[in-house]
Amino acid sequence: MASSLTKDSVTPGTPGSEKTFFGHPRGLATLFMTEMWERFSYYGMRALLPLYLVAPGGLHLSAATATAIYSVYLSLVYLLALPGGWFADRVLGPRKTVAVAGLIIMLGHLTLALPTSGTFFAGLGLVAIGSGLLKANISTMVGHLYDGPDDPRRDGGFTLFYIGINLGAFAAPLIIGTVGENVNWHLGFALAALGMALGLAQYLLGSRHLSARSSHVPTPLSAEEKTATLRKSAMWAAVAVVFYAIVGFSGHYTLNWLLVPITIAGLIIPVVVIARIKRDKALDRVEQSKMSAYIWFFVAAAVFWMIYDQGGSTLSIFADSSAENTIFGWNFPVSWYQSVNPVLIMALAPVFAWLWLALNRRGKEPSTATKFASGLVLIGASFFLFLAPLTIADGGHKAAAMWLVAIYFVQTVGELTVSPVGLSVTTKMAPTKYASQMMGVWFLAVTAGDATTGLLSIAGVDLNKTGIVALQATLAAVAGVAVWMYRKKVKELMGDVH
Repeated sequence: MASSLTKDSVTPGTPGSEKTFFGHPRGLATLFMTEMWERFSYYGMRALLPLYLVAPGGLHLSAATATAIYSVYLSLVYLLALPGGWFADRVLGPRKTVAVAGLIIMLGHLTLALPTSGTFFAGLGLVAIGSGLLKANISTMVGHLYDGPDDPRRDGGFTLFYIGINLGAFAAPLIIGTVGENVNWHLGFALAALGMALGLAQYLLGSRHLSARSSHVPTPLSAEEKTATLRKSAMWAAVAVVFYAIVGFSGHYTLNWLLVPITIAGLIIPVVVIARIKRDKALDRVEQSKMSAYIWFFVAAAVFWMIYDQGGSTLSIFADSSAENTIFGWNFPVSWYQSVNPVLIMALAPVFAWLWLALNRRGKEPSTATKFASGLVLIGASFFLFLAPLTIADGGHKAAAMWLVAIYFVQTVGELTVSPVGLSVTTKMAPTKYASQMMGVWFLAVTAGDATTGLLSIAGVDLNKTGIVALQATLAAVAGVAVWMYRKKVKELMGDVH
C-alpha cells in the first residue's frame, strides 16, 4: 500500500498537504488495513466454524446444533455492537476501544486454536466481544478523518474502506479455510489470530495519523456513574456465575443453557430498544412518523438477514455433505464458497452505485421501500433456487457446485438492495436525540434475524429440509410483496427523507 501514498504539491499546513491514501487522509490507510485484517480473521474463522462443529475431527455435533451455535454467535456479535458504541462514547473513546477490541479478538482466535473443546466456546465469546467493540467504532473513526458530512471525499473514503472489508473477507476462506480443512482445524484458527495480530500491529503503528477526535470521549461517565456501572456489572456477573455453577454442579448443564438465553436476548433486546425510542415523548411528530416508517425497514431487514446469514451455516453444511465441490474436475475446500459473496460485492457494488445515480438523474430511482421489497423477494428467490440442489441430494446424487454459486449470486444482488440502502436510510431517519445510537439499532436487525435462525435450530428444526427452506422462501417473498404494497404509506411516513 505504500506505493499509493503521494505528496500533494501545496503549501505545508493547508488541508491536503499531508501524505494521502488515494487522495484521502493518511489515517484511512491505517483504518483500511485494520479492517481488512480484522475481516480476514473474522471471515476465516467464520468459514471454518460450521464445518469444524460438524466434522468428525472437530466437535462432531449435529447439523442443527452447529447451525444454532453459528447463528447465536453471529447474533451476539451484532448485539454487542450497541454496548460497544456506548463503551467508546462513555469510557475509552473510539481509538483506544478499537485497540482493546483487536487484542481481545486476537486472544479469542488463539483460544480457538487450542486443541481442546473446553476452551472453544470461551474463544468464540472473546471474538464476539472484540468484534462488537470494533464494529461499532472503526466506521466512526473513518468519519472523523473528514471535515464533516459535506466533505466531498467522505463517500469515496467509505467506499475504499468497504473495499478493505471485502478484500479481507475474500482472501480469508481461501487461506484460512484451506489450512483449516486440509491441514489442521486449530492451525486455521491460529492463522486467524495471526491476521488480527498484523492488523493490530499496523493500527498501533499508524494510529498517529488518525484524527484527534478519535481519542476524545464524547460523554464520559461521572465518578458516580462509573461506580454504579461497575456495581451493576459485578452484580449481574455474580448472578450468572452462581446460576451456572448451580446448574453445572447439579449435573443438569447442557449447551442449551448457554444458547437459549442468548437467543432470547437477541429477540427481546431489539424489540425493547425500538419500542423505547418509539415511546420517547421527547421526539416530535415528524421524528415519530419517521420511526414508524423505520420499523418497516427494521422488520424487513431482520427477515432478510435470517435467510442471508444461513449462507455460512445451512448452505455450507449442505455443501459439506451433499454437493460435488469440484470445478472442471478440480476439488476445492467447502470453505471457499464463502469467498463468492465478497468477490461479487466488489464486482457488483460499483454497478449498483452507477445504476442508482443513472436512474436518479432520470427521476426513476426506486424508493427505499421498493429497494427493500426487491431485496426480500431476491433472498426468497435464492431459497426457492436452493430447492433444486436439495431435491437432487434427496435423490441420492451430489448437487453441482454451480447451484450454490448461483444461490450466493442471487443473495448478493439482494444484499446490494438492502444493506447499503439500510445504512443510508438509518442515518437519514435517525431522531436527533438518537443520532449516534441508530447504527447500533440497525445492527440489531441482524441480531434479530440470526436469533430467529438460532431458535429454530435449538428447537430441533432441520433447516436443510425442503419444506423448511420453501417456508422461509415464501415468508421472504410475501414480506417483500407486503412492503411493496404499502410503499406509498411508508414513503408518506418518511416525510422529507427520500
